[in-house]
Amino acid sequence: MATLTRPNIVLINCDDLGYGDPGCYGSTVNRTPVLDRMAAEGIRFTDFYMASPVCSPSRGAMMTGCYPPRIGFDSFDGAAVLFPGQGVGLHAGEQTIAGLLKEQGYATMIVGKWHCGDQPEFLPTRHGFDHYYGLPYSNDMGRQVGREKYPPLPLLRDEAIMQEQPDQAALTERYTEECVRFIRANKDRPFFLYLAHMYVHRPIYAPERFMKQSKNGRYGAGVECVDWSAGVILHELARWGLDANTLMLFTSDNGSRARDEGGSNAPLRGTKATTWEGGQRVPCIMRWPAAIPAGRVCRELVTAMDFLPTFVRLAGGKPPSDRIIDGKDIAALMLGADGAASPHDAFFYYWKHNLDAVRSGKWKLHLRKRDDALRELYDLDSDVGETTNVYADHPDVVEALLAKIDACRADLGDAATGVEGANRRPIGRVDNPRPLTHYDPAHPYIEALYDLKDGG
Repeated sequence: MATLTRPNIVLINCDDLGYGDPGCYGSTVNRTPVLDRMAAEGIRFTDFYMASPVCSPSRGAMMTGCYPPRIGFDSFDGAAVLFPGQGVGLHAGEQTIAGLLKEQGYATMIVGKWHCGDQPEFLPTRHGFDHYYGLPYSNDMGRQVGREKYPPLPLLRDEAIMQEQPDQAALTERYTEECVRFIRANKDRPFFLYLAHMYVHRPIYAPERFMKQSKNGRYGAGVECVDWSAGVILHELARWGLDANTLMLFTSDNGSRARDEGGSNAPLRGTKATTWEGGQRVPCIMRWPAAIPAGRVCRELVTAMDFLPTFVRLAGGKPPSDRIIDGKDIAALMLGADGAASPHDAFFYYWKHNLDAVRSGKWKLHLRKRDDALRELYDLDSDVGETTNVYADHPDVVEALLAKIDACRADLGDAATGVEGANRRPIGRVDNPRPLTHYDPAHPYIEALYDLKDGG
């Protein structure tokens, strides 16, 4: 094998893509030949989790390696995600994957959706990224039919607004070109590229080519456009001889809405914004020809919070030692080391301030859903769809999981039981926040009002 350190890292994160949406995870309606190739040439994880079932806390957790309550991202002045012009976001004192890799000499860039705060103090360029090109929040937070309350959707380069209300059908091609530019500009040094797609968050505007070929409507067009983009990046890496020593990852920020628009979390129960498996267990594919053996499937529990310590160590650095980091180094699992197992004794599911559930090994215990308390236990090895409650049959398992819940409450808090949590850090705050844009009837928008009513 070639060197196992200092790989280039390309992290592709989709928006609302479900567990069952890629072909290699079982889809028969979305064509994803590039993602399927990545899985065949690398490793596919079956038990990979985001730390939240919605976008802002999920992304903040991935960037910092911490559970959302750890960094004050469990709620945003009462909201589940960040909205335009809010005065809260990622605290200036938090350390991110990008910042830590930059310290190791990596060039860093994010292309696409940030959603960790839109005020200047919270933008990616203040959190370790050399450059930024994309939307600071969700693509339904611009002016569209039925949502005229929002300011025009801003497309940023670094911290400057380049366009308002861009043509969303053209954005993925523009994003992909930015990725190509970045790779070419940094092909002679290690780099970290974070591509955060807007697909398949609604509204879904896709290029005509993908709309025509899709067997799954707008949703399938979005999925297949994402697959095309991954193919462009792989082609570019190969063109410059970077393919072998580039770790390329593909995942999603949370599960699909999976109602009637074409998404699938099959065979999982639940959707985006729930702490059932379908809300937080998502696809994860990793490909690194120099180091990851081809064609592997990993069934160990891993999380997006693990990216930070893993990437930093691969780059030759060390994770922060002055704060609690919840992620673990999963390099042994990625590289197929003999006997490698999940480094997590337990994984905790939060909805905003409430601790909803815990998984340890094959067991998952649910405590509540929104305002409703419940007691449900599932064996995820034999019942991944969470269909058969075996709470009454395993009191010893329940007792052990409740002890882990108590420890988590003491650490991170739980509003449902009134526990504050001893190891929470503050969210970032600014005075006098303002939206980045304001509607101007005289402005030459290319899309003054998006015509789809879909959102969320």
